[in-house]
Amino acid sequence: MKIPFFHKEKDNKKEKPPQPEDQAEFSGNFEIDKCILMKRYAYPDNKDFMVREFTLYPLRKKGALFYVPSISNSNIIDEEILKPLIMGDKAVRDIPSLLTGSAVKEEKVISNAIKEINAGDTVLFLEGEKAPYIIKTAEVAGRNVEKPQNETTLMGPKEAFNEKAETNISLIRKRIRTEDFMVEKMVIGKRSFNEVYLVYNRELVGEQVLAEVKQRIGAIEKDAVQNLSLLTQYIEDRNSSLLPTILETERPDRAASFIEDGYITVLMNNSPSSLILPATFWSFYHSADDHYLRFFYGNFTRVLRMIAMFITLFIPSIYIAITNYHVEMIPTDLLLAIAGAREQVPFPAIVELLIMELSFELIREAGVRVPTPIGPTIGIVGALILGQAAVEANIVSPIVVIVVALTGLSSFAIGDINLNYAIRIARFIFLLASSLFGIFGMVGCFILVLAYLTVIKSFGVPYLAPLTPNYRSSNDTIFRKVLISENLRPAYVKTKDITKDTDENGE
Repeated sequence: MKIPFFHKEKDNKKEKPPQPEDQAEFSGNFEIDKCILMKRYAYPDNKDFMVREFTLYPLRKKGALFYVPSISNSNIIDEEILKPLIMGDKAVRDIPSLLTGSAVKEEKVISNAIKEINAGDTVLFLEGEKAPYIIKTAEVAGRNVEKPQNETTLMGPKEAFNEKAETNISLIRKRIRTEDFMVEKMVIGKRSFNEVYLVYNRELVGEQVLAEVKQRIGAIEKDAVQNLSLLTQYIEDRNSSLLPTILETERPDRAASFIEDGYITVLMNNSPSSLILPATFWSFYHSADDHYLRFFYGNFTRVLRMIAMFITLFIPSIYIAITNYHVEMIPTDLLLAIAGAREQVPFPAIVELLIMELSFELIREAGVRVPTPIGPTIGIVGALILGQAAVEANIVSPIVVIVVALTGLSSFAIGDINLNYAIRIARFIFLLASSLFGIFGMVGCFILVLAYLTVIKSFGVPYLAPLTPNYRSSNDTIFRKVLISENLRPAYVKTKDITKDTDENGE
């Protein structure tokens, strides 16, 4: 079929200025407009693009449907579009009234219609109509709602986000039943047109933070940003920072709790998680179980988590510093035991510790990458065999195996993946500092880290808030309060309503 070309129509009185390519409109001619879309999608060579032509007998008009079958619901197209059009009542003259689809709208701009087709919707052309109709028929394949993989809880809900943004929004929406629940959509990617959804409570969100989030997302100039993990690297405050400044969670209940405190949640298709903006250090330190457990139980787990963080960071460094520089701090019997265990080891203490630490990290990474049924087996068996063989071969001493095992075990108590990676990498920095300067090097390095924590921000919010600088809040930092006493939202997110209590009228 030959595709006709456009011819500019000249007006003797006044010439119309040419339209920009992205704002070009359909001509209103059925054959010409039909051929425009067929040419743009390389039909019929493109097998993932369908054109369904038919005759609308009640109105005696020709019609055509355009859609992408791999991301469109064929049952909706057959039952709610084609059947009413072909077998409709002769008395009906309004096309939207003929259709039983959930959403029907007109679209004159060609580029906008193409975006809708690429999103899974269907475009309906009718002879004699000035503009085509866009009908919502999108249905993308994906997983059902499953259990969280990384943020498991003992007492909380067992639902997790999946790769469909609409499903993720519904999981949050069923927890926040208010007319103030807002979902805004932004499109990024010059070629892929990826959709980003900002979810927040319009009566609680801070306007400054919201404007900053929109500005950073809107400033992205890339062909494609496929998921939230990539988006994070474009909008975070410090791309080269070791510490994360954007919280990523796969739990809808946790996202809903942040929204109710005035935060912003970001969702995208192809991402089984959400971003929480802004984020402080305490957001990464906390877990979902902290509030589901009773007051003492929740704080007990937080104490264990803080101890685990310090063990992971400092135990290897303390071992190196004491054995190399401060042997007078060790009891004589223990010093003799360590010296006897290392008598046959040919390497310095720092070398044998680095060997075991790197080996443990390799085993952990291998356990993550191999198929699930054998992953845990590799981790357990690999660690046991490697540690025992290394000791028997006099490559490392038994106390080093104990130090590395305790360090690795403690790192598993840190629930957030990004914070976990940061602490594991920082452990090597502290290890090198203590090997060079002993306890003074380790303490000096820790002071520099604390100074850095007080400087960095997340979307204008200080990283250690509300501990420093001090803001009005429920002071949910290292410990949490009894739930009845947590009656303030964090002031550092610039929320419009800082109190969670309602008056006697419920306002």
